[in-house]
Amino acid sequence: MKHLFTIVIALSFFTVTSVNAQSWKPYEAVSNQKTFTQSDVVVLLDSIHVDVKATGQGTFSVCKSLKVQNLRGAVANRIIKYDYDPLTALAKFKRVVVYHADGTTTTPDLNHVYDYVAPARAIYWGARQIMLEVDNLQKGDILDYEIEKKGFTYALLAGNEGDDDSRFNPPMQGQFYDIVPFWCSYPTVRKVYSVSIPNEKELQYQFYQGACSSSMRYNNGRKLYTFAMDNILPFARESNMVDYYDAAPKLMLSTTPQWKDKSLWFNKVNEDYGSFKAEPDAQKKVDELIKGKKTQMEKITVLTHWVADNIRYSGITMGKGEGFTLHNLKMDYTDRCGVCKDIAGTLISFLRMAGIKAYPAMTMAGSRIESIPADHFNHCVVVAKLNNGTYMPIDPTWVPFCRELWSSAEQQQNYLPGIPEGSDLRITPLSAPENHYVRIKADNQLSADGTLKGTFTISAEGQSDSSVRGIFTQGSPDAWKNNMESQLLAVSPKAKLISVDYGAHPENYQAGPIKITFRYVIPEYAIVGKQEMFFKPFVMNNLYNQVRSFIWIDTNMEDRSYGFKDRCSRLVELDETMQVPAGYKLSSSMSNSDSGSGADFTGSLVQKGNKIILHHKLALKKRVYEASDWKSFRQAVNDHKSYANYMVIKK
Repeated sequence: MKHLFTIVIALSFFTVTSVNAQSWKPYEAVSNQKTFTQSDVVVLLDSIHVDVKATGQGTFSVCKSLKVQNLRGAVANRIIKYDYDPLTALAKFKRVVVYHADGTTTTPDLNHVYDYVAPARAIYWGARQIMLEVDNLQKGDILDYEIEKKGFTYALLAGNEGDDDSRFNPPMQGQFYDIVPFWCSYPTVRKVYSVSIPNEKELQYQFYQGACSSSMRYNNGRKLYTFAMDNILPFARESNMVDYYDAAPKLMLSTTPQWKDKSLWFNKVNEDYGSFKAEPDAQKKVDELIKGKKTQMEKITVLTHWVADNIRYSGITMGKGEGFTLHNLKMDYTDRCGVCKDIAGTLISFLRMAGIKAYPAMTMAGSRIESIPADHFNHCVVVAKLNNGTYMPIDPTWVPFCRELWSSAEQQQNYLPGIPEGSDLRITPLSAPENHYVRIKADNQLSADGTLKGTFTISAEGQSDSSVRGIFTQGSPDAWKNNMESQLLAVSPKAKLISVDYGAHPENYQAGPIKITFRYVIPEYAIVGKQEMFFKPFVMNNLYNQVRSFIWIDTNMEDRSYGFKDRCSRLVELDETMQVPAGYKLSSSMSNSDSGSGADFTGSLVQKGNKIILHHKLALKKRVYEASDWKSFRQAVNDHKSYANYMVIKK
């Protein structure tokens, strides 16, 4: 669901300033240094040059020169691929040369370039790839190639349909932007990005999460900006780390003065296109859905959930105009499918037909959007104007069969509303852990032969509700009971489900938080010795692990250099009372409490009479964490995990 609008970059190749052949030569000696010799491949030069016209159209030359250092490097680079959209872009290989260690060269035949439909899943917009095979690469070979590109990834407007060069102008006329990753997969001796713009244009830029050399020079009525880094090593990724764009070096550039300008443009382009024009059949459905709904929020809720649950995620192209232009309601309501912008567009139309002002908004699911107004977007959502004048973000794409209107799996996420008065970047707030609680309460009895009998009830809300309820909203009713049994079998393969009560309609997520009660018996649950028994607390023994995604985060790391992510903030409360045979005593009690910026934990394991009582309360406070949050998060999660160890009771 993270593919709605692909980042739009204006491209071209007719006036490109190419990197000269063998421009990599000065960097070849550096590749022999010890830092680089252990790598399969060393990139000698990674270069992009852009010429920007007054219209904002850019002409790109992308050049790369790499040295093959072993067989693995040869195999990994024997195929060169490049993606493009034939509706709005052209792409071709301009130069491919292999320089051999013995001084000879091989030039692959560019007539053997393959151009084919790119593999696709869920979004079928006719994307293509060009591919060239480079035969018989050997250790010491240097592969040098240049790709010319013209166009932009997806058109934003329905206009500019001619075959002339004007159809490659950026949709926001006169504006240019780019987002340039400065991290690498292979050691890179030098990476350079340069852009030439007319003197009258102003370009703002910022280099994030690192440092580069930069310069600006005047040349023949133009400004030439150059950014470079030397001796770049592959970026060391940490488990569950934030996106590379939020941690690794990157360059952002834009001629657009501020985000408000983009907001105003986004509003106008979709209003002019008529994306939200009412349709008679759809109006009947809206009237049916809001009948009896008295408040604005009741109407917003019922319309959001209908759209989320009934418009399937499957992207069908509208042809020319695909991209930031939202499909019109007639197409969306007829097809009952689309990508996020089409699902959002359907809800906007529904809300307007119900008398509620609503508009599209752009966001980036997965990483941060910076203050430089370069279009780092991949997702479309909705903002509804409430009676008090504030705008409420809604995301129907991410809330099918979910009790939320804005998925808290998207909390702490920037978005840009396309509203008539214009807007700066906004950010969704934190969602409190208690909004996503999962509670398991178990009452068990352990017999002298090690058999465990008991009941437990699980209840959940918010994102935790969606995780628990998924079998009912997405699975066949025939599989419901089997799935419930599988939760017990994860605890022990000998578990027997006696009964389960999930109510008459557990699939009705709007009725209230999920609640399920199990009755069960587990023979040989405890290991029985002469005077002792060994067993794990039932509620900590692989029960509903899908709600506890945090247990899979590697907490062996003592420190982190970068931020990290979990699926969502949440509150986990586990309570278990276990009656043990007379005369048995818990060998050791436990009790601890920790609190910090990332997480809080309180827990205890004690015996009172012939009952062992376990209590847990774990609050994970965010979805996206700073590196400084790791200490408290790690401590709390490790505290939680420590109660999953075997405990011993003795006579």
